[in-house]
Amino acid sequence: MKRRFSTLRDFIANESSSGIVLAIAALLGMIIANSKVSGGYFELLNQKFTIDIGVFYLSLTTQKFINYLLMSLFFFVVGIEIKNELVSGHLAKFQAAITPFIAALGGMAVPALIYLAISGDLAPAGWAVPVATDIALAVGLVTLMGSRVTLALKSFLLALAVIDDIGAILIIAFVYSAGVVVSWLAAAILLICIAILLSRFKLVNVLIYFVIGILLWYSLYRAGIHPTLAGVIMGLIVPFGLDPKIHSLSSFFVVPLFAFANSGVVISKVTWDAALNSRIAWGIFFGLLVGKPLGIVLSTIAAIKLRVGQLPEGAKITSLTATGSAAGIGFTVAIFLARLAFDDLAIQELAIISIVAVSITSGILSAILFRFTSSGKD
Repeated sequence: MKRRFSTLRDFIANESSSGIVLAIAALLGMIIANSKVSGGYFELLNQKFTIDIGVFYLSLTTQKFINYLLMSLFFFVVGIEIKNELVSGHLAKFQAAITPFIAALGGMAVPALIYLAISGDLAPAGWAVPVATDIALAVGLVTLMGSRVTLALKSFLLALAVIDDIGAILIIAFVYSAGVVVSWLAAAILLICIAILLSRFKLVNVLIYFVIGILLWYSLYRAGIHPTLAGVIMGLIVPFGLDPKIHSLSSFFVVPLFAFANSGVVISKVTWDAALNSRIAWGIFFGLLVGKPLGIVLSTIAAIKLRVGQLPEGAKITSLTATGSAAGIGFTVAIFLARLAFDDLAIQELAIISIVAVSITSGILSAILFRFTSSGKD
């Protein structure tokens, strides 16, 4: 019998491999943005197209087409995988599921508070930037650690990353969205109800759900709510598993393309000095570097003390801290949030420089802590 693709091991293996592609794509974007062909790169990303036919209206740049439409596929995959893990996977049991959920909440709250303490008086809208974890890069890092990281701890990190990515997209939907258009919101709610009803009747027809998903995306777009939320919603609703072709398309094309299109910032002595002297950049940096592991460890310990959660099997405080540092690699969704949180392009670029720097630093720190754990010390 053909082995079901959407298992934890398969998902981790896929995300780990895609993390390498993602890192290469991001590096390529930065290189091109600082090369002689940077003009064409930015011109292509800012190319705008508009469709205005009666009731149908769509206006996007190339970059927003990637960020708004294509990234919906990424969040669709996230929605399906978290549903699978909660229903029949490693997170099906309450105690196994509640711990990463609580850890994710702490891992979002503490970075936000650190950012506000450092940068809140300058740009309070950026509080959500350090809440996110990049699934592909974080999972890729722990996979490179081999036997130093147990499958239970990888499961914990994956669940935590997925949960706080969903939290991030909800923040995008309800904090960074424009004024809501009630009529289009009503249309979106109706489409969600139809999808749920079809799922309850066990209708398995990919084309029907695809059409509903597209209509839902457009309704949210017109409602003023970030349309990538449609991906998460449909992923949670559809009654079928994750097709390996869809997963691969998301991991090896959509997310690397996003990284390529959004990591391209001009890095010069002027911009680097500006980042070093920016409290906004430091708020993001310390929010991810310190806030992520601190929030995850403290909230996990609190869950254990209150007897509502448990440590992942074989985990110690050091390995949990190492996992928290891996979660500090906020790259993809952190950049996504930065593009929405800051209107000023110069501040966006400072934020991206900070996100890249802290993602590298968090990754190195996590690797060191995992090696320290494997030495038998704690």
